[in-house]
Amino acid sequence: MEQRLAQEIAIVTGSDSGIGQATAIAFAREGADVAVTYLHDKEGAEHTQREVEAAGRKVVLIHLDQRDPSSVENLFREAQENLGTPTILVNDAGSDAIGKPVKDLSLEEWDDQIRTNLYGPFLCCQQFLRTIEGTGKHGSIINITSVHQEIPRAGASGYDVSKGGLRNLTRTLALEVAEQNINVNNIAPGMVLTPFNQQAIDDPQAREKQVQSIPMKRAAEPEEIANVAVFLASDQARYIHGTTIVVDGALMQFQGQGA
Repeated sequence: MEQRLAQEIAIVTGSDSGIGQATAIAFAREGADVAVTYLHDKEGAEHTQREVEAAGRKVVLIHLDQRDPSSVENLFREAQENLGTPTILVNDAGSDAIGKPVKDLSLEEWDDQIRTNLYGPFLCCQQFLRTIEGTGKHGSIINITSVHQEIPRAGASGYDVSKGGLRNLTRTLALEVAEQNINVNNIAPGMVLTPFNQQAIDDPQAREKQVQSIPMKRAAEPEEIANVAVFLASDQARYIHGTTIVVDGALMQFQGQGA
């Protein structure tokens, strides 16, 4: 079976766990070499590294604090030195909502969410475009947002605002690079069984309660999001540009029911 990402070089941020980890592994199985990044969970990143190697692909493990421009610059420098010019960027790394109402948020807490979930992807997109410019290579940027780019939650202002901002960064970039052989899209997952939803992973009863607002009555597995990322990064999706693919088991359709 032909590998859809043969000869591609991908950077997947936050690939130490969850969606990022599943995406890095799926990319490798489709023929891509992968730069795996982590902030704290080096052990998780090393697991991803082993899976990429098991798929027969090259891999480099890089520490990344995407809030820091110098760390982002180092990521791209190391990826290029070890693998070659990146042709795919998946911005998955991020932080979850902290459950505080706006009136109780400290400036530091607000700033950390915005810098992690919006500044970080902005810096990575910027470096990716600068790196691929002039190479003649086709590029693909995939930003992982959330259904909460559209559906706000009380106590999640920093998360909701940053994901909504990332959606509009995606759309703006799509206009800017439309003639440069670079596709830019975002994936908006609903509930996924990742460390963001650790309670649902650990407690089947809690999970059963949480999925009642999802028409399919289950959460997604990380691999189901990764499959969409593979498609968007492949030649099959060359004319998909500046859009959001929602992967949520129809959760967003449920929100207006019973009103």
